[in-house]
Amino acid sequence: MTSENKAFKALSDPTRREILGLLRKGERTAGDLAERFDMTKPSMSHHFSVLKDADLITSRREGQTIWYGLNTTVVQDIMAWVMDLVRGEEKKERPASPKGGTK
Repeated sequence: MTSENKAFKALSDPTRREILGLLRKGERTAGDLAERFDMTKPSMSHHFSVLKDADLITSRREGQTIWYGLNTTVVQDIMAWVMDLVRGEEKKERPASPKGGTK
């Protein structure tokens, strides 16, 4: 699976999108993130795993604590790809403007 496909798979889930939204404000511990959701620890772990596999988040361990952060480089790359896609669609839909204009 390509990195773009992994990213879109990760973004297809509302819980994962909410996790990314929380990480926009800065790093958070796995426990802090898990407190915000009504789901089991294995379910949260799965969401973290999908996001990490898509390279949308980073993780680091401090003792027993895992800290997660937003991988802004990859998120920016995805946003640029989406914007290029949108611009390409706009170009297809708009008629070409005449060159030189009229006097």
